[in-house]
Amino acid sequence: MKQVQAGSADHLGLLFERYHRILYRFFNNYCGDRWISEDLVQNVFYRILKYRHNFRGEGEFKSWMFFIARNVGHDWRKKNPATEGQPIEALEHLLPGQDPGQEQEITRQEDLMQLKKALQSLPPEQRELIELSKLQGLRYSQIGDLLGCTEGNVKVRVFRAMKALKAAFDELEKQS
Repeated sequence: MKQVQAGSADHLGLLFERYHRILYRFFNNYCGDRWISEDLVQNVFYRILKYRHNFRGEGEFKSWMFFIARNVGHDWRKKNPATEGQPIEALEHLLPGQDPGQEQEITRQEDLMQLKKALQSLPPEQRELIELSKLQGLRYSQIGDLLGCTEGNVKVRVFRAMKALKAAFDELEKQS
């Protein structure tokens, strides 16, 4: 990132190669559309270039990049409030593992649909915490840097978000 700050566009290409897949998955889970996700990734790298002077190098680049990505996502969400988000496939690893047979696979797909509904019923802040911690695999310290809070606070918030997700999932199970 230091070379990008110094004006080397070639090094921005290296950052793009290293992080574009991670950002694409983040946005695809956020909005559920391949083309929009690709546009949002490009927007993040445009902002990285535009705001490169703001990167101080005190924390990890990945945390700073996700800070920008969150802002890009929030801007997109404001302009597109009716979008559904969260493709089902991205949520699959949140379900307990099982050996899928044909009947079990149908049940698993139904569970994924329920999980998607449960996740969508959560407040955006909790959905984002689950996305960053469980789907993107960011460490709590990185999320704390993003949100401007302590690692301990992030642990508590993620725990509460997962508890709320389980409660929403269980409630949907009762209704069906």
